[in-house]
Amino acid sequence: MSTRIAFLKGHGTENDFVIVPDPENAIDLSPSAVAALCDRRAGIGGDGLLHVVRSAAHPEAEKMAAEAEWFMDYRNGDGSIVEMCGNGVRVFARYLQRAGYVAEGDFTVATRGGVKSVHLSKDGDVTVGMGSALLPEGDVTVSVGERSWPALNVNMGNPHAVAFVDDLAHAGSLYDAPPFSPASAYPAGVNVEFVVDRGPRHVAMRVHERGAGETRSCGTGACAVAVATARRDGTDPAVTGTPVTYTVDVLGGRLVITEHPDGAIEMTGPAVIVAEGEIDAEWLATLHG
Repeated sequence: MSTRIAFLKGHGTENDFVIVPDPENAIDLSPSAVAALCDRRAGIGGDGLLHVVRSAAHPEAEKMAAEAEWFMDYRNGDGSIVEMCGNGVRVFARYLQRAGYVAEGDFTVATRGGVKSVHLSKDGDVTVGMGSALLPEGDVTVSVGERSWPALNVNMGNPHAVAFVDDLAHAGSLYDAPPFSPASAYPAGVNVEFVVDRGPRHVAMRVHERGAGETRSCGTGACAVAVATARRDGTDPAVTGTPVTYTVDVLGGRLVITEHPDGAIEMTGPAVIVAEGEIDAEWLATLHG
């Protein structure tokens, strides 16, 4: 292993990530190493880690190499592997542009949630094709303290429970995962979004992300919220034949979500690289376990 390992730091609506470029998949990033890198006091700090690998060099992405040259090997801040991260894809795309691997316009990125289409606009925003939402049947309830709310089960390649509340403060600290029932609805845990109305087709949310606690933003969560809000409002583009767009305010900024009649969902928002440097490889080597 090289004694110098490059990293960058970036964020999308303040959902922040450690970025580790590793085109040939040569760096061993164990869960403990990822958790240490994402530690905000003893490491670099981040809600998650973006491991940048060529699809052909990663066993989980080889089959997608013909569709997408680059694979977003995403990890949560606790080191766990997750299917998809919408804000992460935008920051991943911004890194690829910064490194000279892509230019403004359209390209694709492989993720564990499938191949995602990306558009880099001239104004700096990044639009990601997030796929379509699934709405599993069955009633779900989420709780905080003495309060409980019905929630809509929305799957965006990862699971979400979306609850509409009167006040975002009712979500509590969101440091710990809000309890939900039935347990069978989310055997691997769930991202929980609490939502209030701000205006016509405009909502605000707070989120507890699996493996990270409350984050400043969640891209897949914003998509789940837009879909849940549309259904609550009696709108389904597959029925009306007309796209529907919602503005979703997160703690770290604003995302714009459009659902199309064919079910395709697009998310538009900013992505920023704020720093780059080197990881001490000797320190990193002590963290594997």
